[in-house]
Amino acid sequence: MSEPMKDAVVTMEEVGGRTLRTAAWRLDKPSDHLPILFFNGIGANIEAVAPLADALPERGFIMFDMPGVGESPEPLIPYNPFTMSWTAAQILGRYGLGEVDVMGVSWGGAMAQHFALQHPQRTRRLTLIATTPGMAMIPGNPAAFTKMANPRRYIDPEFMNEHFATLYGGVDKDGAEHQKDSHIGRLKPPSPRGYLYQLMCMIGWTSLPALPFMSKETLIMMGEDDQIVPLANGKILKAMIPNSRLVTVEGGGHLFLLTHADESVAAIREFLDAPESEKEAGRTSAFAA
Repeated sequence: MSEPMKDAVVTMEEVGGRTLRTAAWRLDKPSDHLPILFFNGIGANIEAVAPLADALPERGFIMFDMPGVGESPEPLIPYNPFTMSWTAAQILGRYGLGEVDVMGVSWGGAMAQHFALQHPQRTRRLTLIATTPGMAMIPGNPAAFTKMANPRRYIDPEFMNEHFATLYGGVDKDGAEHQKDSHIGRLKPPSPRGYLYQLMCMIGWTSLPALPFMSKETLIMMGEDDQIVPLANGKILKAMIPNSRLVTVEGGGHLFLLTHADESVAAIREFLDAPESEKEAGRTSAFAA
């Protein structure tokens, strides 16, 4: 996974008045599996999660930089989860994709929930990583939250290195130090406006009332040592989503997808490859148009 972007096809897609840098892996190759639509964490560019696309070579994979993040141009006006879910569906259409497996981490996990609720016909299974039901979340460590809200973590590698354990936890595992340095090297700073609009996007949003109507098989993955999104949030999601299962990564922090990559990928693959249940298809959603 030394060059996770080398096989990506990167394009600039104009959708709904926005230009978004989009990366796709293996969508032109035959596969027995549906592609994955991935929503990234706040302020994070495509490269930050590209190793996951590289670690699932049997599947197509698609994600995009949010406005003002990575190499997507500055947003002109604010956006909300409805807007960006519609935008993601339009991007899928550009690639000729119908149904996909939807996945998101942290902020992107909230977007993944909303996409699955707004576009149930496009969503087969849902994977939620280190995330919450939105404003109705159990808050994390205040020290981590203060540093999380500071975009300096993307701009200043020394700041990120110094506060990595506070921000993300789970750095005691063998190999985690190398993964940390590799992750920091892949980050590109978001613009101040891009970061602000991403924060604004989820103000007042919660999936909680709609989650009992979520008809999709859902995998919830949480880190035992997550300082930003405590494990209790995953338990709330598990209690509210009918067809869900919760996997707790022992010793994992907010970036367990990175520090515990093999364990995480194995759990994701096992979930996505499992036979379909009788309840899996055909039910509608509270957010469906």
